Parts: sequence; C-alpha cells; structure tokens
Amino acid sequence: MSIRPPTLREKRRYVLARIDPAGTNPDTKDLYYAVYEAVVSLFGDMAAAAMQPSVLAAEDGYAILRCRRGAEREFSIALSTLTACRETPVALRVVAVSGTIESLRERIADLGPAENAADRGNVETPPAEGTCVPPSYRFGETPVEVTGSHGHKVDALEKGFKNTRRLFLTTEDLEIIHATTIPDGI
Repeated sequence: MSIRPPTLREKRRYVLARIDPAGTNPDTKDLYYAVYEAVVSLFGDMAAAAMQPSVLAAEDGYAILRCRRGAEREFSIALSTLTACRETPVALRVVAVSGTIESLRERIADLGPAENAADRGNVETPPAEGTCVPPSYRFGETPVEVTGSHGHKVDALEKGFKNTRRLFLTTEDLEIIHATTIPDGI
C-alpha cells in the first residue's frame, strides 16, 4: 500500500494540554475515555465522531491530543469540562495547538516538566537558616506537602496517618514552618 500524498491526507491538529493537579499521571487509555466522554457529553455523538478526538501521549505532566482540523476550538472547550479520570480529579489546561507533534514536543522541552513547577521557583520559600532541609508547610493546624504550583495557585497533599487528601490552595493560605523552629516552652 502506498503512502497518500499530502494533498489527499486528512488534516489534523495536535493539542498540548497541561495536566492539573501537578503530579497526576493518568493512564493514556483512561484519559482517552475521559476525554471522549467529555466531548460526547458536551457536543453529542455526531460531533464527537466528526471531531475524532484522540490521546496520543501523557508524559511529564502534559498530554498530547489530536482532533480534526477546524474542530480544535470545540475540542479545547470540551477539554475544559473534564473534571475526573477514573475517579481521580484531573483538569486539562490547553497550552498550545499545532499542526505537528514535533513542535509540541519542543514546546514541552522549553516549558519543562509540570511536576517540577515548585522547583523552578513558582512557590516563594525562604531558605531555612543553617540547613539544607526544604521548608515544610501548614494549612491551619494540618501539615501539608506541596506537590506543585502554577503562579499563586498551590497543589498540596494533606499529611495524615491513614488518608491523604488533595488540597487546592493559594500561596496566602499556607504557613511556612522552618526546620529551625523551636517549640514554645523549651
């Protein structure tokens, strides 16, 4: 079978989306079902069949998705309605739309992995004096672990004995506990 010339090929658009919250790595197949369900629930079966949504890759906190040319606006709208992937809270934030996968992979390399957003300096943390231990945070009376941040938004995990709970906070909500803090009464 011979390869079709470019004039006869179907035109497609590739969408780069950031997976929020940071640190969530859904399976590609589960993400496909969640994306397809979001498209069908918003636009119906006929539009979903015409749009031909597909998930090509989910890596480094980003997802590369595909749709037919001309449907990328509606596809991006449907992606914004996605709230969960297999009972895990997930949101897809469209970063870029392109005609080639290569350009999106270059964009991922320029942006860096989404999980390391806290390491790139988005969370303002003063260094603890005299120690290399990273500062810990507290939300109210509960200690939390910061998993990532985007601007002033912070994704955190509540540290618990039995369960962990994912929290979506702002930088103003967190209190910094320095490693050199001495408890009262000593």
